[in-house]
Amino acid sequence: MKTADTAAGAEVRGGPNWPLLALAMGAFGIGTTEFSPMGLLPVIAEGVNVSIPSAGLLVSAYAAGVMLGAPVMTLLFSRFGKRTALMTLMGIFTIGNIMSALAPDYWTLLIARLVTSLNHGAFFGLGAVVAASVVPRDRRASAVATMFMGLTIANIGGVPAATWLGHQIGWRAAFAGTAVLGLVAIAALWFALPQGEPGRRPEVRRELRVLIRPQVLIALLTTVMGSAAMFTLYTYIAPTLETLTGASQGFVTLVLVLTGIGFTIGNGLGGRLADWSLNGATAIFMGALAVIMLAIPFLIGSQMGAAITLTIWGAAAFALVPPVQMRVMQAAHEAPGLASSINIGAFNFGNAIGAAVGGAVIGLNLGYAAVPVAGGVLALAGLGLVWLGRRG
Repeated sequence: MKTADTAAGAEVRGGPNWPLLALAMGAFGIGTTEFSPMGLLPVIAEGVNVSIPSAGLLVSAYAAGVMLGAPVMTLLFSRFGKRTALMTLMGIFTIGNIMSALAPDYWTLLIARLVTSLNHGAFFGLGAVVAASVVPRDRRASAVATMFMGLTIANIGGVPAATWLGHQIGWRAAFAGTAVLGLVAIAALWFALPQGEPGRRPEVRRELRVLIRPQVLIALLTTVMGSAAMFTLYTYIAPTLETLTGASQGFVTLVLVLTGIGFTIGNGLGGRLADWSLNGATAIFMGALAVIMLAIPFLIGSQMGAAITLTIWGAAAFALVPPVQMRVMQAAHEAPGLASSINIGAFNFGNAIGAAVGGAVIGLNLGYAAVPVAGGVLALAGLGLVWLGRRG
């Protein structure tokens, strides 16, 4: 049976690290279902007869499900082996996407998105622990970044493909295709991960006590602010581009691809800098995100400007993911699985806040140019939390 040590040794010698690749495959599917509604928001809104801000609540509902599911699913599946737990979580993902494809109305689709989201936090939380266990200690942040690379690559291939499919055939087909990705991920996890030993019943009170430490809470709040800043714009990226840049559906798809490339570049860079300094990397990228978002209204008047700016924005936004994830795991090292999962919930709490803030800006008729500015303010708040955490 393959162990963590042998897997790590294979990675060091330059061979493929199959567990990391399988985890990245699962992340690819989750990233596709999480982000594809952003590019399809006007189509979904029309298909279920609601406004664009109301359709944006589908993003908030998904985020709420992640927050609820992260601790519950992690504690529920902790007694199982990691492979069994991760495969079961991807089964929930597959069922939720099938429900979304078949949803007859808005409220049924909302429930389906909640079901889909229940796997998200626990998958990335448990997956981050597995990823960190199969590489040498000084490369753990890079290993976590490799798993999240599946999420970023989804924005290059999966999300644009789902967006194109949704515009050509219908948004239901996009969700059905994403369900197929879930089946592929289940097979990859079954082949790549060792069966392992059954988990232990978690000591819930002890682990929860770890999570209420001031440093853990500050790290979690930093994650929330960074994610909220990103999703203030990303939730409404399609109508923002259509309004400020005069973008066609084809150009929106192209920008989603370029943003995904930015996500991928940033994720890799964030992992490398996080291996150097967790606090330093978080401060650098949170500050960069704030500056870029405040400048976006002045830079995306043309399609060329929009393409370049949003690629850089994507790199800054996703470069935050490895350092903030590792900061929480390090601060709560006695309960890494639960802390890691709850931090994924914190990401999605930020998603919900960002979607709500962006929707409020639009609802108040402040204009789409104010959407990225609001995100920049949230990033500045996140930078303040980084400073507070470093003092502590």
